[in-house]
Amino acid sequence: MADAETLNIRPEFKQIAEQITPGSRVLDLGCGDGSLMAFLQQERQVTGYGVDRDDANIVSCLEHGVHAIQSNLEAGLSMFESGTFDYVILSHTIQSMRDIEGILKEMVRVGKECIVSFPNFGFWENRWQILRGRMPVSDLIPYQWYDTPNIHFCTIKDFSRLCHELGFQALETRQLHEGEHVPFLPNLFASVAIYRFKGE
Repeated sequence: MADAETLNIRPEFKQIAEQITPGSRVLDLGCGDGSLMAFLQQERQVTGYGVDRDDANIVSCLEHGVHAIQSNLEAGLSMFESGTFDYVILSHTIQSMRDIEGILKEMVRVGKECIVSFPNFGFWENRWQILRGRMPVSDLIPYQWYDTPNIHFCTIKDFSRLCHELGFQALETRQLHEGEHVPFLPNLFASVAIYRFKGE
């Protein structure tokens, strides 16, 4: 079991955990160092796997007690049969994907429910930096424009529209800033969004 002090726990992890039934089978795509999956193992007693392409991340996952598979998500999830997992999670990874529609369709194929979290590019601080003539840089978007792995930023409204176009059924949406719910004008005042959805 991972030591909580060694985990890189983001504020929205608790919000994600609250949406997962204890004892579920979970697949965490773009799992990084395994902190989210380790957190879910501790808080919700889940089982399952993390998937990441980076060697160092796979090693960190193992150190955190997370079973991890090294794979490039752009190649799809053909190693998993349909309906294998109760939940498939894509946390703070979608903005670095080239084929976003493809990975979302694969998620609803292998998972009964899916959870996607992402930094909201429509957040007011990002808009303010653009108005000042600069690309946004923040704790959630820490890279400069010239070295960022992020290629597809989106707003809360953008992602909601894409899910509708793909025919997904929205189950719950949480708009947050620093881990707290944002009830008023979330596309402007929420820095992070969490969507839970499933295929038709």
